[in-house]
Amino acid sequence: MIKITLPDNSVKEYNNPISGFEIAKDISPRLAKEVYSITVNDEVWDLHRTIESDSKINLHKWDDTEAKHAFWHSSAHLMAEALEVLYPGIKLGIGPSIENGFYYDVDLPEGKVISDTDFPKIEAKMKELAQQKNEFIRKDISKNEALDFFTKKGDEYKIELISELEEGTITFYEQGNFTDLCKGPHLPNTEKIKAIKILSVAGAYWRGDETRKQLTRVYGITFPKQKMLEEYLVLLEEAKKRDHRKIGKELELFTFSQKVGQGLPLWLPKGAMLRERLENFLKKIQKRYGYQQVMAPHIGLKELWVTSGHYAKYGKDSFQPINTPAEGEEFLLKPMNCPHHCEIYKHKPHSYKDLPVRYAEFGTVYRYEQSGELHGLTRVRGFTQDDAHIFCRPDQLKDEFKKVMDIIFIIFNALDFKDFIAQVSLRDPNDHSKYIGSDDNWEKSESAILEAVKEKDLNYVVEYGEAAFYGPKLDFMVKDALGRQWQLGTIQVDYNLPERFDLEYVGADNQKHRPVMIHRAPFGSMERFVAVLIEHTAGKFPLWLTPEQVVVLPISEKFNDYAKKVLNFLNNSDIRTLIDDRNEKIGKKIRDNEMKRIPYLLIVGGNEAENETVSVRKQGEGDKGSMSLVDFAEFINKEVKAQTEAYNIN
Repeated sequence: MIKITLPDNSVKEYNNPISGFEIAKDISPRLAKEVYSITVNDEVWDLHRTIESDSKINLHKWDDTEAKHAFWHSSAHLMAEALEVLYPGIKLGIGPSIENGFYYDVDLPEGKVISDTDFPKIEAKMKELAQQKNEFIRKDISKNEALDFFTKKGDEYKIELISELEEGTITFYEQGNFTDLCKGPHLPNTEKIKAIKILSVAGAYWRGDETRKQLTRVYGITFPKQKMLEEYLVLLEEAKKRDHRKIGKELELFTFSQKVGQGLPLWLPKGAMLRERLENFLKKIQKRYGYQQVMAPHIGLKELWVTSGHYAKYGKDSFQPINTPAEGEEFLLKPMNCPHHCEIYKHKPHSYKDLPVRYAEFGTVYRYEQSGELHGLTRVRGFTQDDAHIFCRPDQLKDEFKKVMDIIFIIFNALDFKDFIAQVSLRDPNDHSKYIGSDDNWEKSESAILEAVKEKDLNYVVEYGEAAFYGPKLDFMVKDALGRQWQLGTIQVDYNLPERFDLEYVGADNQKHRPVMIHRAPFGSMERFVAVLIEHTAGKFPLWLTPEQVVVLPISEKFNDYAKKVLNFLNNSDIRTLIDDRNEKIGKKIRDNEMKRIPYLLIVGGNEAENETVSVRKQGEGDKGSMSLVDFAEFINKEVKAQTEAYNIN
């Protein structure tokens, strides 16, 4: 008998080996139609793969990430099959599923290109092939057989990938006349792929290496129903309107310069004001929680990151060392803040009574991201982390971890990020080679995180193999107004850097002990957080945060003096105000300033000047009537106070 344990811990028994599809059908014929993949003992499988021993399973429907992965991974193979038919001689790189859809990197025959005019024929060929209902067939294959297959096909990219794989780990997938190197999982067949859209093409260096050939990356997305595709395309159009690069330009928040360098944002005055308010907001919270501000230089001796282990892990992919006139002296641009903070902790002896010590810094760091991966503020080469490091005793670890979670909850509430899930990232249980430190320390730190999220009653998932190389972490995956998921906020437990930097405190027993280190960044990076905030709010920031709260619009030039009086009064009332005294019609001024997402527009003319009032318009709500200057200032300050008190900002 084979015992199959379901997610609710109930057990089904079968006389013979059985597939996930058969189990789903046994539970409910309807369920069998709705599932796309299965997790068997923490590994995601094809539904038709046979389970031959006692196993714990979870069947995945469309709303599950694992189901979408199988669906879109299968669609990538379907697109590759279509491209082989349409472009004879094409060579294939890799074709993974991504967060929304999939792509395939291809090397086109000489003289051939793919443009948006080719998208309809690719979609048509994919639909034709999908309707053939070809099964995705998984085959274990030897390394020699795999190399022989792609050598005869003349596909050097697959040969390179296969040469790096170990014997006994290689699988092919076939559907129709198409065969690919792949570990899966895939759908049972192509029939479920009903709605297809090719989205874009881009250049992509083979394996992300700028010294290698640039391939063509074709992006697509598919769904089991046409209506789902149509809804997604509407969402995509809305996402384009909310693109932080577009809104950031319209609101004059930030810019980039080729002379400064790719991936190095320049913050304009309004963007700097926005950042400053976010930083001050967090500094106030941190002060209440006992943090001390520190500052560290932007560079450090290479030896600092050799000691921490970061250089061995990331040195080849980072900015290269800076050589000084002194022989053998090398510095690195700071890729992270934690080694500097370890040295700050180490500058004097500590007693157990001193702990926890909490150091915070808005520290700018530099990482050499590939140019093809740079994207506005979400992927840059220079960014500022709202970084802090807590040095505590082991018995303080869980409470300190929970306090960091409380800080993150304050931020999410204040900025209307209500829909989130916590991801506990642990090390790969089957491969410890990627991590530093003892098994005992890893077990203690992983247990502390799991206990903390349970005690906070958080909705969480566990991801194995996603830990940092020095310790496990808790990441907050936030959904924005369009339902897109972003990783914002991270907390990491680290027993290893204190050992590497020989950090100590004197315990109650008068003996020396190692502190535990918590790394935390509630925003993550200021650049990425602002990008997400722009897209979440469509640039309509909360009144307490927005760089410009009010704009004064004189009806004509003869009312400019009164407009300046209003401006001065409001600025003196701690209300961020500007004036639009251009020689334009009032209708155009209103439209232009609404495009700038300024919350309140004040129209002033003869009546207002005579009575010392303002005519108030609210962004998105229109005319709100007339108010005296005193009443309007009180109204705005009350609204700001209500927001800041409600979200515990002050």
